[in-house]
Parts: sequence; C-alpha cells; structure tokens
Amino acid sequence: MTRHAEIAGAGFAGLTVAIALRQRGWTARVHESSPELRAFGAGIFIWENGLRVLRTLGAYEDVIHGAHEAPGYEGRNADNERISFEVFGPQRGTRMLTMTRQHLYKAMLAAADRAGVEIVTRSEVVSADPQGSLTTSDGRVWPADVVIGADGVTSKVRKSLGLIPVVTPCDFGVIRLLVPREKNDLPFTESDNVINFWSPNFRILYVPCNENELYLAMGARDSDKSATAIPVRADIWAAAFPFLKHIIQRIGQQGRYDTYETSLLDHWTIGRIALIGDSAHAMPPTLGQGAGCAMMNGLSIAHHICNADDVTKALSDWEHSERELTDHTQDIAKRYAATHAGRNGVSKWDDAALRAAHHLPSGTVEAA
Repeated sequence: MTRHAEIAGAGFAGLTVAIALRQRGWTARVHESSPELRAFGAGIFIWENGLRVLRTLGAYEDVIHGAHEAPGYEGRNADNERISFEVFGPQRGTRMLTMTRQHLYKAMLAAADRAGVEIVTRSEVVSADPQGSLTTSDGRVWPADVVIGADGVTSKVRKSLGLIPVVTPCDFGVIRLLVPREKNDLPFTESDNVINFWSPNFRILYVPCNENELYLAMGARDSDKSATAIPVRADIWAAAFPFLKHIIQRIGQQGRYDTYETSLLDHWTIGRIALIGDSAHAMPPTLGQGAGCAMMNGLSIAHHICNADDVTKALSDWEHSERELTDHTQDIAKRYAATHAGRNGVSKWDDAALRAAHHLPSGTVEAA
C-alpha cells in the first residue's frame, strides 16, 4: 500500500521532503498559503552539503547553470584594505555557490514537478494532529502517514502542537536586496569575489549571483533606526563605504530589514509529525547554512522513514541522528551574530564553521 505525506509549506525544506519521498515511492502533497509559488528574499549561499542534496533531488544541473562560484572570499575594512582572503573548492572540501533565491526555487519546483509532487496553493494550514493529519483554514482535514511542518518561523503547525521555541534575538540584523550588476563594479579587486566590507558600525556583504544580479546584505544594529530604515538611507551607507556609492545608489525603494535570531525547540517530532527548517531550527545567516540544514534534514527524513514499519520511531531516530549537527551549526551562527565575528574583515572559516558544509547528508547518492 502506498504511503502518503502531507506537508505544510512549499519552501526549500518542504519541497525537499516531498521530492525525496516521491523518489522513494510515497505520495506527497504540499500546502502553500500564498496564491503563487515564489521564493521570498534576495540571494542565497549553497555549500557542498546543499549541492549534494540537490544532486540527489535531481535539481543540481538546473541550479549550477546560472549560479555563481566566486574565485575568492575577501574581507575588507572601511578603508577598502583587504584584511583576509580565502578560496573554497576541492582543496577546502566544499564549494561555495551563490545565486538568487528565485533561481534555486525554480530549479526545485521543476524537480518537484518531475517527481510528481502535488502542490496546492491558497491552502493555509492552521493545525496538525500527532496521529497524522493537517487541517486547513477551510476546515478540511488531510490525513497522512506522516505530517511535515515546514511552515516557517511563525509555524502554525508548531503552535497547534503547543511547542514554544526559545528565541534568542541579536542586536544586529541585515537588509537583503538585489541590485543590477555592472562590469568593473569594483576596479580595485576581482569583481567576481564575495566580499565582506566592514566598518566600525556597518557591514555590506557583496555577493555576485550571476552576470546581471548582485546580492547585497547590509548589516547594522537594531538600535540604529536610520541605518536599518526602509527605504535604505543611501547617504548613510555611502558615507560609511564611499567606494561603494555607485552600487548603493542603485538600491531605490526596495529592501527588508530582519533581526538576527536563533530559534530552538526541545524536540522536533511529536507522533507522526516532524518540524524542519525555520519551523524547528531558525538561525542567523552568518554561515549561509539555513537552507542547507533545512534541505539536509528534509532529505534525511525521507531516508529514515521510507521503509519504516513504525513511522513514529523512525521520526524519533531521525531527530536523534541529525540534531547534533544542526544544533552545532545554529550555535556557531548564533555566536558569529552575537560577537560580530569578522568585525575587522576576518571571517573564521575554520573546521567548526565549515562542519555542515563538509557533511555528507543521509540519503544522498554519495552516501548510498
């Protein structure tokens, strides 16, 4: 008898679980409250762990065509002096690809379509039952062998289960946006590099996504209401980084400011329900591993439950297997956010910071 999953949330985490279960003979339905499928945000980093998941899902080729692999990762101070330089690739055990979130999302949607995943839009999940069902806002109950809560930081699945996350905010956050990319934007260095520009109070992360789009992550303290204002105060940011003024002036009216925060749950599973992604383990973007960990955990759920006689036990085993690495990654990301690691332009890409990037996720073709 074919087993079935109901999934709340059509983001990277929810789509990963759905595709992986379909590949293993399950049926899967994904509920998305929005009227259309689109990725929110601007740019995104995908490291080797995420690329391994994408290869297994059948989305890898679509992702790498149109993504960007930087020659190097620089740190520069407010005087535009290079403070650090690192190269990622086979010699470091991980690649670092950057792209727009929409590019990654489009590739995953295509993989979901090929796998036969059913996605229902305008379907708002309001609660879940540990016995195995979702309830949507229209009152309909959707029974399943397993239920996945991948509905984000304000997860209604999580709330309906009475799970209260411990949220640790940081007095620092980031404005994320895309601007047009032009040739020779940075005549003083390699424009294809990812570059962390630091001043005493601000940060601009310069991230090429492709030939035409540039992702900017502009960091400032929560308490600095002028620096975190939307629309972006171009005068303030250009004063801090005058050599980037020509790029800052392209921003216009767009942008969104989000405070760095970490969200911890006592447990990720109850009965036949599992929580993943920001529903379970939101983290600051300081390691670029929020999506990577979500996708790793989504794939490993399918790996653990696909042939299990006891789904409840399999979900518990899954959490036991995967939680330590996610907790570690959250902790490093949280510490980087809290201490503003790399404040002088030096990023600590040591073995601890790259542990998730180096990881071989359960269920990948390489791990088979």
